[in-house]
Amino acid sequence: MEPKRRQQYRHLPAFVLLTLAEKSVHGSAIHSALIERFGLYKPDTGAIYRCLQQLEQDGEVDSEWDTSGKGPAKKNYRLTSAGWEKLEQWRQDIEMRLANLQYFLEMYHSLMELQVDKKREHDVISQ
Repeated sequence: MEPKRRQQYRHLPAFVLLTLAEKSVHGSAIHSALIERFGLYKPDTGAIYRCLQQLEQDGEVDSEWDTSGKGPAKKNYRLTSAGWEKLEQWRQDIEMRLANLQYFLEMYHSLMELQVDKKREHDVISQ
């Protein structure tokens, strides 16, 4: 089952906020950090910049241009107090999802064990 592209980025804002919680950085540094930390998860740069734009519109990050270095100016992003609050909401949401997923896995394994036991009983009776 291949996930839809939109679902792939469902938690991208959480990971962007988490990266910015460590330190203020520019968009391509966020992209690099996410790729480095999540080997199989490779968001495209466009998705990250769209996410940053939305987070900025929502007041969860703000930005300023850094023109001090050589080369083109870079837009550095940092968390606002609203961003810290949103990060806490993401934590709560993810913990709830993990608990639900853990319940699913436990029930699945229990059911599979029952199926194996039933198959064994059936095989014994059939002999």
